[in-house]
Amino acid sequence: MFKIFIVEDDQGLVGLLEEHLRRFGYDTECAADFGAVIAEFERFQPHLVLLDVNLPMYDGFYWCRQIRNGSTCPIIFISARDGKMDQVMALENGADDYLTKPFDFEIALAKINSQLRRAYGSYAASQQQRTVAVSGLTLDVERLTLAFNEDKTDLSPTEAKILDELIARSGQVVSRDRLLDKIWDDQWFVDDNTLNVYVTRVRKKLASVGIEDALQTIRGQGYRLLPNWGDET
Repeated sequence: MFKIFIVEDDQGLVGLLEEHLRRFGYDTECAADFGAVIAEFERFQPHLVLLDVNLPMYDGFYWCRQIRNGSTCPIIFISARDGKMDQVMALENGADDYLTKPFDFEIALAKINSQLRRAYGSYAASQQQRTVAVSGLTLDVERLTLAFNEDKTDLSPTEAKILDELIARSGQVVSRDRLLDKIWDDQWFVDDNTLNVYVTRVRKKLASVGIEDALQTIRGQGYRLLPNWGDET
């Protein structure tokens, strides 16, 4: 049974979410202490988090960063804020998707199911026990890690999918449409900024293992991972 952690201070909405999610077989728990969200997260060990932006004490962006320090579980923001910058900030802080209130529960359920499939289900199962590598850079698709020499970093499921495509086609231009089709083929939350944000995050993850300036933007075409670091090692 998948476990979903709801971090939301609107108790009416929490009640509705729990009612619907439990009807579809999910185990749910809602945050009780908005100053101890991480402690409750670690105790419950959820498979997915529904996270509001406006919360008492600290906002959802803060808690998203804290969760990402130790977990790659899917995080979906649920917020009345419908501005583009709020959605971009959610992605930059580690979220996987964004729902704007008020939302249709069928859409919410579809997004939840999609993220769970990608992280744990049929999509993830097809990637188990698989790694891809180029010039000493190794992506472990199952464990969501990227390693180069002695350095290693954790990835979100979306970052791993982007790197999977780029590494498998290293030296070639991968179109934006191809990346979007691979990552968001059954989701609604797609705009021009979304892929840009994730590519920026992928560049930071590459830099964290010592690889700089290898991911090129090819204007009007897409992106290319140029494994020139192999000439330096």
